[in-house]
Amino acid sequence: MTKKYFIGVDVGTSSVRASVVNEAGECCFSSTQEIMIWNPDIDIYQQSSDNIWEGVSYTVQKSISESQILPENIKGIGFDATCSMVVLGEDFQPISVSPDGDQRQNVILWMDHRAKEEVEVINATHHRVLNSVGGTMSLEMQPPKLMWLKKNLPETWRKANHFFDLPDFLSWRATGSLTRGMCSAVCKWSYSADSQPVKGWDEDFFKLINLDDLAQDSFIKIGQHIQAPGCPLGAGLSQQAAQDLGLLPGTAVGTSLIDAHAGALGCLGCCPSDMKELPNLENCLVLIAGTSTCHIICSNRYVSIPGVWGPFLSAVIPNMWVNEGGQSSSGSLLDHVTSSHPAFTDVQRKATERGQHVFEYLNEHIERLAGKQNNHAVYLTKNFHVWPDFHGNRAPVADPNLKGMVSGLSLSATEDDLALLYLATIQALAYGTKHIVSEMEKHGHQISLVYLCGGLRKNAFYVQTHADVLGRPVVLPDAKDPVLLGAAMLGAQAYENKGSLRDVMSAMGGGGTCIQPDTSVSKFHERKYTVFLEMLKDQRKYRDLMLL
Repeated sequence: MTKKYFIGVDVGTSSVRASVVNEAGECCFSSTQEIMIWNPDIDIYQQSSDNIWEGVSYTVQKSISESQILPENIKGIGFDATCSMVVLGEDFQPISVSPDGDQRQNVILWMDHRAKEEVEVINATHHRVLNSVGGTMSLEMQPPKLMWLKKNLPETWRKANHFFDLPDFLSWRATGSLTRGMCSAVCKWSYSADSQPVKGWDEDFFKLINLDDLAQDSFIKIGQHIQAPGCPLGAGLSQQAAQDLGLLPGTAVGTSLIDAHAGALGCLGCCPSDMKELPNLENCLVLIAGTSTCHIICSNRYVSIPGVWGPFLSAVIPNMWVNEGGQSSSGSLLDHVTSSHPAFTDVQRKATERGQHVFEYLNEHIERLAGKQNNHAVYLTKNFHVWPDFHGNRAPVADPNLKGMVSGLSLSATEDDLALLYLATIQALAYGTKHIVSEMEKHGHQISLVYLCGGLRKNAFYVQTHADVLGRPVVLPDAKDPVLLGAAMLGAQAYENKGSLRDVMSAMGGGGTCIQPDTSVSKFHERKYTVFLEMLKDQRKYRDLMLL
């Protein structure tokens, strides 16, 4: 019997990746291509949808070529991407979102924070759509960005015929179908998949924020037809897309997911090696930890949590609710605090000489420092504390205006000092996750297991610290990249077009390794977590004092 293969495509913040995956979820070959980012001003980040599609075409073709699998044996393809916004005009041509008018730059990147005034206007309405985002809309969502475009680039607004979330743009480019994915629509665009309280697009909300013109022609510019993850789109790959990708026309294409949600899908099918069957999905939290970190949990129940996004129906698995916490900066924060330190250049040189990543070198340096003191490494930061919201707080405080804080600095700027700052920042990120988990459990979730994927899963200190701080096992899936695996699952589901997405998850999810928490450091982390929460109170107090 001829084996079947599927392709997963992931468009991240700075690169496109594609992978050929077999029926068992095993990666045959992956390819990566960097994509362009323009940062013309503070808080403004833009991309090009043409450049992104070129990256998709290159990586898919290379993956097929290197894996030596015939196109006719590739039965489906799925896409995931960041929740960036793509603007197209007449004949689906790019329309500039840049203040300088550069037509190439027609994508507002997810991390773009230009719409601060607009998001404050939205949140001041206290409209019912905010109930599904923890009561506060984020700058990373699309309504404030739409408001900003209409106000600041009226010509772009006049010419724009289509606004896509980036995952939906990819599936449109692949098939010509204007169907939007439920994941993007409910998580980033204010669409409601249920009737709590209004099903579909809430016209009253768009009218309230002066975007009622989007309601014309049944919201055609942002999506008339919305469907669940993995549903087959149109007639599969179009003739042109098939040519671009090196595949056959008609190859099944599954409805897309946001990148973090694809990671959740890929993880939740993983059965840890010490378990006989998949754990209860409702008790599993997934951390997708890369440039930013998303904290996703699925449930059969509607659970509303202040400061945490959701509940969103069918955002990952059809008919299951999703709550999503997050840290706007995690991997990027670690990069920032290390690369901006005076000792970084010397540390980077030593790491390069040893063939190591800087973080790997710092992890070993921390162990050496701990060995000199004959104590556990965590105690090195006893008097060193970090509040990690250098780019605002996504959850559970939901305050984009929060800033980073560091307590314990001295006049010293040695390699040892860099190592301590790095370690304290990892701990702070773990305390931020604990803060989110605490709110989730306070409002009804029960979490016994944590899956972790993304770039930071390669960092042993990051993984172990999260296990220790949360006091729960952390599962590292065997899959080389659960995000790409999740995207490939969408293609598999579209090809099968029967049964449930859970069947595909079970068949392709693979195994995983459990990292157990070190209970000997629990009390130390509890004390540091108390300091962590006090830092939040202090920052708010300082801000209030300056208002006097």
